[in-house]
Amino acid sequence: MYQVLIIDDDVALTQMLAEYLQQNGFAVDVQNSPLSAIAEVREKSFDIVLLDVMMPELDGFETLKQIRAFSIVPVIMLTAKGEDYDRILGLELGADDYLAKPFNHRELLARMKALTRRLDDLSSFNQVQNLEFHGIKIEESSQRALIANHTVDLTSTEFHLLVLLMKHAGHLLSKEKLSEEVLGRRLSAFDRSLDMHVSNVRKKLAQHGIENVIKTTRGSGYIFMSEL
Repeated sequence: MYQVLIIDDDVALTQMLAEYLQQNGFAVDVQNSPLSAIAEVREKSFDIVLLDVMMPELDGFETLKQIRAFSIVPVIMLTAKGEDYDRILGLELGADDYLAKPFNHRELLARMKALTRRLDDLSSFNQVQNLEFHGIKIEESSQRALIANHTVDLTSTEFHLLVLLMKHAGHLLSKEKLSEEVLGRRLSAFDRSLDMHVSNVRKKLAQHGIENVIKTTRGSGYIFMSEL
């Protein structure tokens, strides 16, 4: 059973959401205080965190930054307005996905199931695959990307994206395929999530001296270069 932590100061909403997720097979913890939630993420293992943006004690962006300082747990941001700025900032800070309030509970459940399928896919990948290109090594046992024995600080979504691109090195992967495989949903016209995740992976590889390994084919998709 997957463990979920809801971080939101809206007590009524969190109670209702927790009941819904429990009815759909998730084990749920709730924290209405972001500071208490950060402490709980340090102490317990969660598979998914649902994180509200608008909270008085500490907003969701700062909460995410503090969580990302020590954890790569998948995070879905719940944005009150769903504005581009909020979505992009959340993704830049390491969120795996976002959903604008008010949201349909079935849509949230679909996003969460996409994340859990990805976790299962990575578990299967670790049993059979071994990848290394351009000094980037995928470590099977711990789901880490390594460069010169240093861990690249990738979120789970970024790791899955990099693995998928490396598995198809030298071949163009369409944005549609990447969106379905990595985010678990069809690509929509105004959804920049995939592009932001690719940008984050590029920046983090560049921090370790690896550049220009992921090429953009405008209007089509991305290629992990098999040769430089």
